[in-house]
Amino acid sequence: MAELRFSALREVFNREAVAPQTPSGVISDYFGENVFDLAKMEHYLSSEAFKVVKRAINEGKSLSRQEAGLVATGVKAWAIEKGATHYTHWFHPLTDGTAEKHDGFIETGEHGKIVEKFSGEVLVQSEPDASSFPSGGIRNTFEARGYTAWDVSSPVFIVGTTLCIPTIFVSYTGEALDYKAPLLKTLSELDRAAVDVCQYFDKDVTKVISTLGIEQEYFLIDEALYYARPDLMLAERTMMGHQSSKDQQLSDHYFGSIPERVMCFMEDFECEAYKLGIPVKTRHNEVAPNQFECAPIFEEVNLAVDHNQLLMDIMKRVARRHRFRVLFHEKPFAGINGSGKHNNWSMATDTGVNLLSPGKNPKSNLQFLTFLVNVVKAVNDNDALLRASVMNETNSYRLGGHEAPPAIISVFVGTYLTEMLQNIANKVTDRKMTPAQKTELKLGIGKIPEILLDNTDRNRTSPFAFTGNRFEFRAVGSSANCSAAMIVLNAAVAAQLSQFKKDVDAIIKKGRNKDEAIFQVLKKYILESERILFEGDGYSKEWHAEAAKRGLCNIKSVPESIGKYLAPGSRKVLVASGIFTDKELESRVEVEYEKFTKKIQIEARVLGDLAINHIVPTAVTYMTTLIDNVKGLRDIFNDIEFERLAGARKEMIVTISDHISNIKRLVNEMIEARKKANVIEDSYKKALAYENKVKPYLDEIRYHIDKLELMVDNEIWPLPKYREMLFTR
Repeated sequence: MAELRFSALREVFNREAVAPQTPSGVISDYFGENVFDLAKMEHYLSSEAFKVVKRAINEGKSLSRQEAGLVATGVKAWAIEKGATHYTHWFHPLTDGTAEKHDGFIETGEHGKIVEKFSGEVLVQSEPDASSFPSGGIRNTFEARGYTAWDVSSPVFIVGTTLCIPTIFVSYTGEALDYKAPLLKTLSELDRAAVDVCQYFDKDVTKVISTLGIEQEYFLIDEALYYARPDLMLAERTMMGHQSSKDQQLSDHYFGSIPERVMCFMEDFECEAYKLGIPVKTRHNEVAPNQFECAPIFEEVNLAVDHNQLLMDIMKRVARRHRFRVLFHEKPFAGINGSGKHNNWSMATDTGVNLLSPGKNPKSNLQFLTFLVNVVKAVNDNDALLRASVMNETNSYRLGGHEAPPAIISVFVGTYLTEMLQNIANKVTDRKMTPAQKTELKLGIGKIPEILLDNTDRNRTSPFAFTGNRFEFRAVGSSANCSAAMIVLNAAVAAQLSQFKKDVDAIIKKGRNKDEAIFQVLKKYILESERILFEGDGYSKEWHAEAAKRGLCNIKSVPESIGKYLAPGSRKVLVASGIFTDKELESRVEVEYEKFTKKIQIEARVLGDLAINHIVPTAVTYMTTLIDNVKGLRDIFNDIEFERLAGARKEMIVTISDHISNIKRLVNEMIEARKKANVIEDSYKKALAYENKVKPYLDEIRYHIDKLELMVDNEIWPLPKYREMLFTR
């Protein structure tokens, strides 16, 4: 095993950069060339088919079979012209990954000849085997039928020789088995609720879209070192490894020059992304060594999520070409920063207005404040639900550590806006406002700078921070499908905006004018949301104590946090609005419990195997060498000299022996704890057992292994060390 480690290091040392496979010309020349976008639709479709599909996209409607047939003809012509031989319905099951089943265009024609066919029926719907995808009890394993249906709002694309059709995925009985179906429902709900509120300010607004820009953090590791670490291969994180003497203390990696091999990889995956219409704009070194980030220009939420899932797949494929492996796990290395997926979220109207960007006059700024306050209120009322949307086994290693972000949901809006909100709350009364009060408020609102990006410092310790024209939800994990967080956020904001409309209309009916009614409701919401607003250090112990006083959610148990999906307030947001049925919501919680349990189960089995089959034998070998050395000293020296020379060696032998004994004992106890947990039938109780009874052993066993790493001869240590993995290019 040690030879494998050194062989991997030699291979890495001799590795040269692989030239990126980028086309000549500027990016705009080939951007979106593998996407069947509107321009290509207009070229390949009949005028009738183009009008049909364009209307379906703009209105969020599905196509009839007859209409789909017209579109399918053009799609097939374009795809075959691009060299496609197969097609697949590409969907997002509840695994955090994507799924696809490829079928050829070929069918048997007359006289047994093979012909290329692609019908409208195949375009809009497919019937993949659903038996092995997580369902949380919605259907039995033997009930295999499921359906995928084309999401017209997300354009089809080609990867390699396969035409990919973005779809939703539902069970035979119609329940959603994916992330996309409920996400589309929340976007529709938000559109409806936000348009209703926009009508107070601009009658021309007929549509509001939710926008998203996803910053993707990740680690890179050479594939030779990856293959020499079974824990990385199987558990996607290092289950052991002593911290390197130097890691991120000097902050010298952050925004540093990008190594040549990494740059070649970045250029390659960016090129593939551009061909698929993914607008990747930013790349840089992150804080931890071997950690990097890429970020796109913002897009409509559904498309942004599709693109992020596709981007992660592209990165994995391209990394292999460059002899790298991409690690999307939130905490692949202990002791240094983990990786997140910062969600930069906002709302925009079909009139070109960003609803979270200040305007140029009191009217537009009142609209801005209305949406700002309603978002804050939505987060305040649903902090536990928002926390549940980002809480899982892998992200639990990152959230709450001394890195962005803390585990307690709070909102940062900056000093300027905080003072303005306080000003509104203090000046608006329940009684009819005087003309002087109205004028003073409107003058104050009119002074909001058009761009607040530079008016507030970025609070990196806030999990939900206003950054000038959007909110940055920073608690989402790097491996997650952003739909989970976006479903909750959009649903919560939609529900809140609907309530705002009811509250304002109720006051207007009492004879108050519109602006006065809006001010009065905003004051109420500001006062009710004071507990969620926090401008200070989210990492401090004082904040944890203060957050507890404010009643903010800080449940450290992952299963308990996930269980908040089923709280009455959560059901009101997610079920009453029609986004989920009770059955669908309960099934998703079951899926999350099961994923949590299985991931700890895998980690425990991997750690146990490595500890007993690799670490313990290596430590015994080194201890035997020390024992032989002590015996040799006994043969050469007298008692006095022997005690003087052998004392340290004997202490090492005892220490190593103690660590070995503790490892074997703890592994056996962990196995017994797993056996007891495995017979528990209730998924929630099983998840709790794994969290409370099994997971603690992971750190305890690791402690002894990491101590041995510092003592055992470097030449025989079986696994690549942190200093070798994090600083080898």
